[in-house]
Amino acid sequence: MEEQTIVLIVGAGPAGLATAACLTQLSVPYVIIEREDCSASLWRNRAYDRLKLHLAKEFCELPHMSYPVDAPTYIPKDQFVKYIDNYIERFDIRPKYHTSIKSCTYDKSRKCWFSMAHDMKTSMVVKYTSRYLVVASGENSEGNIPMIPGLHGFIGEAINSSRYKSGSTYSGKDVLVVGCGNSGMEIAYDLAAHGANTSIVIRSPVHVVTKGIMRLGMTLVQYISVNVVDDFVVRMSDFVSGDLSKHGIMRPKLGPLLLKEKTGRSAVIDVGTVGLIKNGTIKVLGNISQIKGNIVEFEDGKEITFDAIVFATGYKSTANTWLKNGESMLNNDGLPKKDFPNQWKGANGLYCAGLAKRGLAGIAMDARNIANDILSSYHE
Repeated sequence: MEEQTIVLIVGAGPAGLATAACLTQLSVPYVIIEREDCSASLWRNRAYDRLKLHLAKEFCELPHMSYPVDAPTYIPKDQFVKYIDNYIERFDIRPKYHTSIKSCTYDKSRKCWFSMAHDMKTSMVVKYTSRYLVVASGENSEGNIPMIPGLHGFIGEAINSSRYKSGSTYSGKDVLVVGCGNSGMEIAYDLAAHGANTSIVIRSPVHVVTKGIMRLGMTLVQYISVNVVDDFVVRMSDFVSGDLSKHGIMRPKLGPLLLKEKTGRSAVIDVGTVGLIKNGTIKVLGNISQIKGNIVEFEDGKEITFDAIVFATGYKSTANTWLKNGESMLNNDGLPKKDFPNQWKGANGLYCAGLAKRGLAGIAMDARNIANDILSSYHE
């Protein structure tokens, strides 16, 4: 089976959907394919129950459609999924689900992309020919679990955070969370709230701020220099939370907004975890050295028994496994070579959306840039 289109979009998460909507607004034809059976599968199937958007809704809109006026400031997971469904309906986006991309290769002589996909419902091979190719398969394609000596022999439950739903099943158990980003800190809170004996590994310096302070900072930085705003955010956070270094939480040298700008690393939005760390409900631990049976050994010599380990250690892009001529745009990790905000465009009509570690606001920027750039050469 063969199909021709102007633009092929790989991935029907927020990045792919936003790009499709922007192309629709400019009357540029496209096809969007998705390996899962639904759009935004990370949000529907691999997000924990209590998840809300960590940033205020004004920083989390997709192009050309705002949230309902009565939506809360911080959108819960289920309401975000409903927003996605309404977005798909509004822009008449029709993803081809159960379609797994296998390879994309650029033909220099014909100046087009040849893509091979597998229709998992019919077991047929589908061949797409397109002038433009948009990689929107996401930074979060596959859960990442670090290599730890003895992990394979751990006799308890060891899962990536993508499989974690609720702490209700861990009540009374000894659980270790590895990773201190937003997911790790919130999962630790959720576990403790459900009665699990919770510990968290904090390996790297991290900014911890409240939702209100971060919202104010992100608003101010539109009018004031980032260094001034960062100084304000850090001072306010220290005032609210106190000196967290005595509890094992060190601040990075760069301020929270500048760190995000330079590295893509986000500040942690505190949902109550800090209070539980300060009162001893959640214990902070250092680096793991090895695992023996159900005993986790730490670099400082501590040995602690755990029933379960939740790895909130991020995800990785899988784009390099199927994109064969992407060296103009992606590095060996399947992430952009160029720095934000110039990372979205490669050579020969190749683009990427949502790979800049800039959240939904970054996705919206990518989608608009890609659609406008394609329009500028579409009629040539």
